[in-house]
Amino acid sequence: MKIIYSSKHILHATENITLDGQPFVVEELPARAEIILAALQNATLGPILPPEDHGLEAMLAVHDADFITYLRNAYVENAAWLGYEEAVIPGTFAVGRRDMPPPVSIAGKRGYYAFGIGSPILAGTWEAAYWSAQCALTASDTVLASERSTYALCRPPGHHAARDLYGGFCYLNNAAIAARYLQQRTQSRVAILDVDFHHGNGTQAIFYEDPAVFYSSLHADPRYEYPFYWGFAEENGAGAGLGTNLNIPLPKGTKDSAYLTALDRALEALGAFAPTMLVLSLGLDIAEGDEVGGMEITPMGFRAIGKRIAALNLPTVIIQEGGYRLDMLGANAIAILETFA
Repeated sequence: MKIIYSSKHILHATENITLDGQPFVVEELPARAEIILAALQNATLGPILPPEDHGLEAMLAVHDADFITYLRNAYVENAAWLGYEEAVIPGTFAVGRRDMPPPVSIAGKRGYYAFGIGSPILAGTWEAAYWSAQCALTASDTVLASERSTYALCRPPGHHAARDLYGGFCYLNNAAIAARYLQQRTQSRVAILDVDFHHGNGTQAIFYEDPAVFYSSLHADPRYEYPFYWGFAEENGAGAGLGTNLNIPLPKGTKDSAYLTALDRALEALGAFAPTMLVLSLGLDIAEGDEVGGMEITPMGFRAIGKRIAALNLPTVIIQEGGYRLDMLGANAIAILETFA
């Protein structure tokens, strides 16, 4: 198995953020990727390779150009407006005004393109997000070139980012960028399976009316858990994409056996769609003891999840999403990735 990793993720330096002189805590830390990287090196699952630069074209196939421009320039614009450098965090939101053009002022744009305050834009956020997406694209290239599966160690993660919205620690939707890239190059059906604790609202929105991309997500019940406003079972696509979206909300605390039963249901539907390629949004925050997540999946459970998905025998691009229990992050990643390797 090839592994695609970029050290540029460290530029999204979320360890010691302050806002108005006070600490601003973000659980999505650079240590996450470094812990997984160390585990991969110890496990010797395969070569660890840097991403190739594909430019902006594949990102613009998923995200609006104005949104990309905002992410690239927000930190500098915000500093010029404030008169000093500080994390870009919205103070207002465009509630009910998404049909209006974006504001001219950075003060307004901050809340126009975001759906929460927990995803600060820092001096290095754009570059980190850019190379995270390049990891996903490079992994896609290897699978297109006949690798059975490749793992993209993406940071920051991506599945909450929509066409022109960011949030949930996500800025560019790596899984969606990879899926669109595969779809365009193969002219065939692609499936996305999302096993993160949180619903991938951005991925769902991007492909909600696309009949050639099947999206299925197993996640915590949004009546009680983030992102709250998306991920309900009755959301099953629209227009030409009706029936190509399957959400399986689960109670917090779901254990291995119940999770695997739900996964079997998702895999059955995915198989009926008959995709030629698979993108796996791999969230490790379903692990027992993950305080940002909250399922109770054990390392044995992760291994069983991996075996079931690998048994589909589809060319698979594996994209790293969440996972915040640092002491188990490496072991859980290896438990599932070994089944593909």
